[in-house]
Amino acid sequence: MNAVDELAALMADRGRRNYGENITIAEHSLVTAAAAEAQGAGNTLIAACLLHDVGHWLDEPDDDYGIHSHGDLGGDWVAARFPAPVSEPVRLHVAAKRYLCAREPEYHDQLSPASQYTLTQQGGPMSPVEVAAFEARPHFEEAVQLRRWEDAYGKRGDVEIPPLSHFRPLLESLEMESPR
Repeated sequence: MNAVDELAALMADRGRRNYGENITIAEHSLVTAAAAEAQGAGNTLIAACLLHDVGHWLDEPDDDYGIHSHGDLGGDWVAARFPAPVSEPVRLHVAAKRYLCAREPEYHDQLSPASQYTLTQQGGPMSPVEVAAFEARPHFEEAVQLRRWEDAYGKRGDVEIPPLSHFRPLLESLEMESPR
């Protein structure tokens, strides 16, 4: 089974869950990727936007808001299938929320109630030392951009949600040829 077929199976199963937002996790992922595409993002960042919450589908949730460490879990899953420009923004998108709350305190108030709650479970805003370490990571800027699209567009239930098939050619063009 290729990565896109695996993703389709996950979306059809655990992706139908809602984790405190007004749309399912699968819909959220598709809308975030569509926003990145509409804003002219490159293929690897569009793919990262689509895959950023795959970690929620790989294990049982911690609570009604999903798996709090889903960035790392999803980053590992994506890294086994796609190159680092796709996997690392996925891995870092939870940290990007913590980063933005530290760098832009008003950002916290723009988060949905579910994201505000999960922030408390994910370590809260970063310390200055954590900010510096995050900014030194490759792909941190892409993770921040992913996070901004996720928060601005990915939780809206009033937009057209493209099907996964829309992104299949893009994902297949990026998928690595390696054993899992």
